[in-house]
Amino acid sequence: MSKFVKDMLTKDLASRLEGVEDCVVANVIGIDSNTTTALRRRLREKDISLMVVKNSLAARATEGTALGPAFEGLTGNAAVVWGASDFVTLVKEVTALDKEEGELECFKALGGVMDGEKLTSEKVAEISKWPSRDEQLSMLVGQILGPGSQLVAQINGPGSQLAGQVKSIVEKGEE
Repeated sequence: MSKFVKDMLTKDLASRLEGVEDCVVANVIGIDSNTTTALRRRLREKDISLMVVKNSLAARATEGTALGPAFEGLTGNAAVVWGASDFVTLVKEVTALDKEEGELECFKALGGVMDGEKLTSEKVAEISKWPSRDEQLSMLVGQILGPGSQLVAQINGPGSQLAGQVKSIVEKGEE
C-alpha cells in the first residue's frame, strides 16, 4: 500500500473515530460474512458500532487521542467496537458475544480503552460485572427515596392510630 493511500485511510479512520473516547478491541478473524452481517445488525440495534481495521493504521489514526493505548502492541486485523448508552453496557454486550458458542466462537475481546487507560481482556471481563448506568441510576433513586418513604410512614403511623381511636370513640358515643 502506498504512503498516499495509507494517509488517506488513516485520515478516514481518524474522522470516523472522532469523538469516541472508550472502545473495546475484539478479534473477528474466522467469522464468515453472513455471521458478521448478522453481528453488525444485532449491535446496531443497541446503538453499538463495529469496524474492522488494520491495527497499524488504527494506531496511526488514534495516535495522541484517548483511543491510542487500545492499539499498542496489537498486530494484524481487529474490530473496534464503540457506542451504546454507556461503556459498561458496551462491555457487557461484547462479553456476552465473547462467551457465545457456535457461529461467534471466534469473536474474542482483546482489550480496549476506558478514560485513556488501556484495558486487557481480563479487565474487560471484570468491567462487564459492574452495574450499567441505568442500574446505577435506579440504585441511586432507591437510596434517595428509601429514607423519605420511611419518614412518611413514621409520620403517618401515629396519625392513623389517633384517627382510629377517635373514630372508635365517636362510634361508641353514637350508640
